[in-house]
Amino acid sequence: MEQLLHYTWKHKIFPFHELRTTDGRLLEVLNPGIHNTDAGPDFIGAKIKLDGTEWVGNVELHLKTSDWFRHHHDTDSAYENIILHVATDIDQPLFYPNGQEIPQLQLDVPTYVRENFSELSQNDCRPRCRNVLAHLSTFLVHNWMTSLTLERFEERTRQIMERRESLDKNWEDTFFVTLARNFGFGINGDAFEQWAHSIPMMAVGKHRDDLFQIEAMFFGQAGLLDVHYEDDYYLRLQREYHYLRQKFSLTPMSGSAWKFLRLRPQNFPHIRIAQLAMLYYEQRLNLSRLLNADNLSEMASLLLTHVSDYWLTHYTFASQPTKPIEKTLSSSSIQLILINSVAPMLFAYGKYKSDQTLCDRAFTLWQQLAPENNAIIRDWTSVGITCENAADTQALIQLHRNYCLRRDCLRCKFGYEYIRRTPDFLREGETEEGQTPS
Repeated sequence: MEQLLHYTWKHKIFPFHELRTTDGRLLEVLNPGIHNTDAGPDFIGAKIKLDGTEWVGNVELHLKTSDWFRHHHDTDSAYENIILHVATDIDQPLFYPNGQEIPQLQLDVPTYVRENFSELSQNDCRPRCRNVLAHLSTFLVHNWMTSLTLERFEERTRQIMERRESLDKNWEDTFFVTLARNFGFGINGDAFEQWAHSIPMMAVGKHRDDLFQIEAMFFGQAGLLDVHYEDDYYLRLQREYHYLRQKFSLTPMSGSAWKFLRLRPQNFPHIRIAQLAMLYYEQRLNLSRLLNADNLSEMASLLLTHVSDYWLTHYTFASQPTKPIEKTLSSSSIQLILINSVAPMLFAYGKYKSDQTLCDRAFTLWQQLAPENNAIIRDWTSVGITCENAADTQALIQLHRNYCLRRDCLRCKFGYEYIRRTPDFLREGETEEGQTPS
């Protein structure tokens, strides 16, 4: 498996005996180089010694030397100056264009590396690397989770920047769509993003001082005004939306996009849309106010919202009236929006403006928020990975989604520690069943 050969070279998991090229020269690997994920040699900027002479350049790896020709490297100028070719099976010599032989190293993937990788890949427990986690240093765990936190912010930034491109590079509209998506709290996230994209913010802005017109446009664009109910408020919304739809040439989304199964009534799309309408009407939360908020308390206060009178006694248009109940965002909902909308927007805008202060505020915000509690986090905490704040839980969510679910253990530092375990590891740290002894 060439992927494992690359891994062996990258991490210098070499046999203990001295290395020699196929022509007998003593080889010392000073630096394996940087793994190249683009076209060209596999590793660039490598540094080796051949019989005491230092060489700096690129290295190519194959399972068989003959793969060099199968991949047409012999006709590609990018491979004319490699300093070393590494293969498990050296089945023929290679030559530079001037006729000089290219140095080759025969390198096997250690048996224990193959076995550990196979064991890790086929393991169905969560997390798959659980047997090694208790043996990792606090520094290593902290260092990897810090990297994952930054990776999480970078991924969110890419998503936000793609959203901004689709919104004519308007930052306020981008924030509204980002915020709306997270009002779906996972289950209705896609539907809320589709809905927010369908709303022309310049149009609704012309009616910003009229909550009823905002609600008409919001519910109409959600496809929730396209049936008939004998309800005065609903019928008035229908008429108002018909007027606004003609005025602004609006196209509503399909109401079938919304999910209600296993949702608490407080989380129904109707309630979340009513809360967003009130936030927009009261101008409590926009990007400008977010950027001017100095601390966590001020940011959280921007999300304090409520609903108009009709929604005090209803959860949908078709529901029977209830006793008046104020429907505000819970503290846990506010925290999730701060984690998933507010902090990523601060970081993305900071990156766009090259303002490190905003990026640092985003990091600080995650560090100030309590750790999340969900199935992913519980899997990791059950094996001893502690979470002190939302930055830690976001790191573990990133790890789960971008590494564990993809079985991409070769890019994971926890996976590296598992794969590099020598046979002595069992005797030093684990029982025969692979569990840490008590």
